[in-house]
Amino acid sequence: MEPNNEPSIQEQLNAQQQALTKIYTSVEKTRKYILWTGIVSAVMFLLPLIGLAIAVPIFMRNLTAVTGLF
Repeated sequence: MEPNNEPSIQEQLNAQQQALTKIYTSVEKTRKYILWTGIVSAVMFLLPLIGLAIAVPIFMRNLTAVTGLF
């Protein structure tokens, strides 16, 4: 038999369901933060590389034109 001061199994299940819902919401927010952090990190890494791929040939062309090396 179950004492009166202990919560019933259904009440415990309801409390666990509420806790799981809060945990799920928190995990989804964290997942989105990590996803966007990865995207921003990739962009911040790739944009300078693209800029260098454009700027270095222009710089080399100007440098060779000024010095007359090639």
